[in-house]
Amino acid sequence: MKLVEAEKIWMDGALVPWHEARVHVLSHALHYGTAVLEGTKAHLTPDGPAIFRLDAHLDRLYASAKIIGLDVPYSYETLREATVRTVAANGQTSCYIRHLVHRGYGEMGISARDCPVSVSIATWEWGAYLAEGVRLMTSSWRRNDPAVVPTIAKATGPYLNSVLAKAEALEAGFDEAVLLNAAGNVSECTAANLFLVVGGALVTPPTAAGALAGITQDTVERLAADLGIPVRRQDIMRGELYTADEMFLCGTAVGVVWVASVDHRVIGRAEGPVTRVIRNAYEDAAHGRDARYRDWLTPVG
Repeated sequence: MKLVEAEKIWMDGALVPWHEARVHVLSHALHYGTAVLEGTKAHLTPDGPAIFRLDAHLDRLYASAKIIGLDVPYSYETLREATVRTVAANGQTSCYIRHLVHRGYGEMGISARDCPVSVSIATWEWGAYLAEGVRLMTSSWRRNDPAVVPTIAKATGPYLNSVLAKAEALEAGFDEAVLLNAAGNVSECTAANLFLVVGGALVTPPTAAGALAGITQDTVERLAADLGIPVRRQDIMRGELYTADEMFLCGTAVGVVWVASVDHRVIGRAEGPVTRVIRNAYEDAAHGRDARYRDWLTPVG
């Protein structure tokens, strides 16, 4: 999907023109993947643009940095204000927001812990990441194991795993890939968590399966609880994907989208009733149409 450039990017305390937001070719993160990221979204609400669950995303950003040994050189409040400021400076009512904390240029080598840590915040308009009726395939690549890399950290280096799986799926004519873990159980998709609907209940893999602790996943669980829909986190075998009553993916870029098939097995020919209720509840919360979830919104301007 082509990226629509904005006017400004926040870099280490200042808003700079988009094309001046550069890093050195010998930045440590470029060579060794020593960076963490977040993907957040702003939506237009009845009260103007607002960022959805910004605090939760910043909490995870700082947690990810701590897990891989990065000291974020800015306070939580500084990054919170900078995020709002960047969206406002770009005049966007709806946009994707990318936070990045990375080791920069200073020295080379695996142990280059003295490299300066830089932080950037970019925003851009981004359309639908996946169309409704997603066609999934089970990837031949296995999800990163938590004993190999910390899968609960949203770090850049391990995303090569997702890049390979996504490329494999697209080349095979599918829309997205499901990754299994070393034990053969379902983990997640390349950039989204996965929910099955089984007997009216939602079932999603646990973080121990190698899945990222998704903020949209958490949002769905909270919405489901308020709707009286049971939710379970449990191991899911590959074969269980094929017999689900409904299935949907969720994530910041994805939103909530229904799954049509897995490995050519049809799951649904239209959005299922449970998925529809969840998607509508999510859209209402993210766009400020449900007053119960106003505390999830950070106004812009």
